[in-house]
Amino acid sequence: MASELFAVCFDAIEPAGLAKFWAGVLDRQLADDPHEGVVILPDDAAGFRIRFVPTGEPKSGQNQAHFDLTSTSLEDQQQRVARALELGGRHLDIGQGADAEHVVLADPDGNEFDVIEPGNNFLAGCGVIGALACDGTQEVGYFWSAALGWPLVWDQDQETAIQSPHGGTKLTWGGPPVKEKTGRNRLHFDLTPPAGSDREAEVDRLISLGATRRDHGQCEPGWTALADPDGNEFCLR
Repeated sequence: MASELFAVCFDAIEPAGLAKFWAGVLDRQLADDPHEGVVILPDDAAGFRIRFVPTGEPKSGQNQAHFDLTSTSLEDQQQRVARALELGGRHLDIGQGADAEHVVLADPDGNEFDVIEPGNNFLAGCGVIGALACDGTQEVGYFWSAALGWPLVWDQDQETAIQSPHGGTKLTWGGPPVKEKTGRNRLHFDLTPPAGSDREAEVDRLISLGATRRDHGQCEPGWTALADPDGNEFCLR
């Protein structure tokens, strides 16, 4: 038994506004978050929630993780980009070059994301959120495969990717060089323990896989704060 990926959580200056942006881009439904912030519901059984919780810290530097959104045609790609811009997104130059087929954008909080060109075989069948692309080592890919019980679907040249057995979004790690982590990540995972299991037993299992305990102030009250082998924070409900 393994933990479940309950949500990908964004720290946001204005959670309601950022949630509205992403709900519009992804064509998903908003819902109240029973803890704090706003949540976007998954659109199928393989999906995960996206949570937006308040922070007073402005974004600094490029995120360790970003969404890769898919498209079914050039027209679909253009429409998704236009919709994002209409909702408050903006174009972003991170050195991708004028001949890049994917489009790099930022949401209203400055969080980077890509709209991938049609015909990308690696993301075929993954849904609108084709991947959550992360900076990270091969070790951390192995950690998350074991932590979530998701099999490796890519393991080559120190690049790794995992995917739920039910399909859906891939989680990917690009291998070295890994950007230096300078503070708390803007995006993090919220996990839930396996059904019927003891939370402390799951904490012990995650630690045995390479996680470390962190300051409980990094998660909401009553949650357990941990970090993966690369030092990326995550929370266990």
